Amino acid sequence: MSEDGDYRIERDSLGEMEVPADAYWGAQTQRAVENFPISGIGFGRRFVRALGVVKKAAALANRDLGHVDEDVAAAIAEAAGEVVAGEHDDQFPVDVFQTGSGTSSNMNANEVIANRAAEIMGEGIGDRVVHPNDHVNFGQSSNDVIPTAMHVAALEAVEKDLMPALEELHAALEEKEAEFDGVVKTGRTHLQDATPVRLGQEFGGYRAQVQKGIKRVADTRYHLRELALGGTAVGTGLNTDPEFPELAAEYVSEETNTQFREADNHFEAQAAHDAMAEAHGALRTVAGSLNKIANDLRLLASGPRNGLGEIEQPENQPGSSIMPGKINPVVAEAVNQVHKQVVGNDAAVAAGAAEGQIDLNLYKPVLAHNFLQSAKLLANVSSVFGERFVAKLEANEEHCAERVEQSMALATALNPAIGYDKASEVAKTALKEGKTVREVVLEKGYLSEAEADEVLDPEAMTHTGILGED
Repeated sequence: MSEDGDYRIERDSLGEMEVPADAYWGAQTQRAVENFPISGIGFGRRFVRALGVVKKAAALANRDLGHVDEDVAAAIAEAAGEVVAGEHDDQFPVDVFQTGSGTSSNMNANEVIANRAAEIMGEGIGDRVVHPNDHVNFGQSSNDVIPTAMHVAALEAVEKDLMPALEELHAALEEKEAEFDGVVKTGRTHLQDATPVRLGQEFGGYRAQVQKGIKRVADTRYHLRELALGGTAVGTGLNTDPEFPELAAEYVSEETNTQFREADNHFEAQAAHDAMAEAHGALRTVAGSLNKIANDLRLLASGPRNGLGEIEQPENQPGSSIMPGKINPVVAEAVNQVHKQVVGNDAAVAAGAAEGQIDLNLYKPVLAHNFLQSAKLLANVSSVFGERFVAKLEANEEHCAERVEQSMALATALNPAIGYDKASEVAKTALKEGKTVREVVLEKGYLSEAEADEVLDPEAMTHTGILGED
């Protein structure tokens, strides 16, 4: 931060450290910056906000319980509130790849909030009038603060970012489901022609996938609402007030406007992170759903002259630097790429959640980072997919009708009327001679024109039932 070499001296239990003069962080954060020049990736807005939420809640709870003086607690709460609001995001420089407990990020928050609180009280930065450990971190440990922040950030990302974005996509698909309901087209199984289906029915399937995905994500919130705060070092709650966990959880709920509660078992909450693995599994499933939908829409829009061409895609941007007039399904391709990233993130989350030794899981930072990246990517790409691709799709009704008439799969409806063997004969003859199923069945005299009209009605084939029966 200080390009002119302007530093101040901060101290911790290991001694003195030079810290940029205009930084709110202290010695332990500076050590972490120097110890972990790994990726250049720091925690983003959601996690930094969550750290602020936890520290503000802890200060208010400790004030109520009489463990931190009211004036100090008030200053800590105000400083933490600024962190919540995003006013000090540049003060969190620690790399994601750090100590497995996230101690460096916890101390980063403690130091920033302590120094800012001191400033609020009219004192100097680094004077330790507000102490990062004795005041900001009172009754806490990195081992319970970081998993608490993980759950707060994850739940907020799910409720405030991902679920609303999925609802937008759901609405766009639902609108197309209704708009395309009258468009009859060739169904496809094994990428081969199958019996007719309405384009609206296919979009209804996509809509249902997203709808079920929203519920899958929503169902994981129950365990994310559990907060490890109050377990301190190993889950026993040493050095914290017995009333602190519940009271702090109430303040977290108030700050976030969503419900959190004390962990059912503090040992489980710190030693394992199954809730994160479960929730990310739902994100991976949603990503798979979006990937399938995007792939289908790319196929249906393939062409425009030498593909399926059953829907017309929006012209979002030129598709080629060499082929004039080419338009590619670029937004759908972004969905595909997000899916691959989320699958990779899921591998990291699943592996990290299954690790750790005895009383502490040591993959907390990477779990938090990967989960929040997945939630952000899925939220953003869902909004873009719905707004800039799905909502702008149009059906090529004439082309769909032409292809349905030529489909060999229409012969399937002949089974109840003339039997499977004759229907198979009709289909093979039609394919060999380049005729329609209707033409061949009339030529062979298996059906009258009136019977053929009834049995070979493509729209009727899109409904449950046996055609030709009274």
